[in-house]
Amino acid sequence: MTELARTRGRGAARWVRRGFVAPTVLVTVILGLYPLVFIVGASVTRSSLGKPFQEFVGLEQIVAAATDTSVLGALLRGVVYALIVAAASTFLGTVTALALWRSALSGSASRVVLLLPLALPPVVVGVLWRLIFTPNGGLIDAVRRVVAPGSDPIAFLSDPVLAIVGIAVADIWEWAPLVTILVFAALLGIDREIMEAAALDGAHGLRLLRGIAVPAVAGTIAAAFVIRLVLALKIFDLVDVMTKGGPGDASSVPAWLVWKAAIEQFDVGRGAAITLLLALVVTIITLPPILIARRSHG
Repeated sequence: MTELARTRGRGAARWVRRGFVAPTVLVTVILGLYPLVFIVGASVTRSSLGKPFQEFVGLEQIVAAATDTSVLGALLRGVVYALIVAAASTFLGTVTALALWRSALSGSASRVVLLLPLALPPVVVGVLWRLIFTPNGGLIDAVRRVVAPGSDPIAFLSDPVLAIVGIAVADIWEWAPLVTILVFAALLGIDREIMEAAALDGAHGLRLLRGIAVPAVAGTIAAAFVIRLVLALKIFDLVDVMTKGGPGDASSVPAWLVWKAAIEQFDVGRGAAITLLLALVVTIITLPPILIARRSHG
């Protein structure tokens, strides 16, 4: 076979591979591009639910959203909330995975129990934790009456500080098991020979976990943190069910403001402008951990 024939054969094979991949790429581009174009178009026009793209206004709505104290407060609150919740979920999930890996409780039953919070819809999780935080008759109130009888009830979801804390607790409870499952699966993939060699060298207990196990799954832990961070940045369900963004705007987050502007106030243009600001913030916040996760995997 001549060199020309081999070159033509390789070229034909490349086009065949491209043909198989093309439908997937096309669908991905369409599904990703259309919402982006719509959001950008709505943000620079007067748009409502019934009549989008009515009048071109340029950057007016974006500038208004970027200078609105309620929007800036929600963005800052959302970033701080996401970082704390992602860090707590990753830490608790990793510790739980390590405990399961080194104990006799790592059977299928324990993994099923861990998956239960993930199996519940976020709305159900919100209702469940709202009942737990109910100041009269909730689980926490029942514990309070036993531990400190005669004390005043604690209205978690009505307190400007405790409301966002209550949402964070529910959020961590729901999604920390995801980190546990991811890290636990990575731990199961560690070569047994490496563990046995480390044990022969005197690595046991915490020394084994710190020196062998955790570095071996560092990339998975970093990736789990990124996933958890993105989920926390776009939280809406728990806020809507548990506090409605209140009291006042103490628990309002960007996704809640987008919904409120676009659905409650029918101002799709303002909602799109806030969405663009949120997308910019998400990109800035998630870029460093993504780079760290890639470096850890490398």
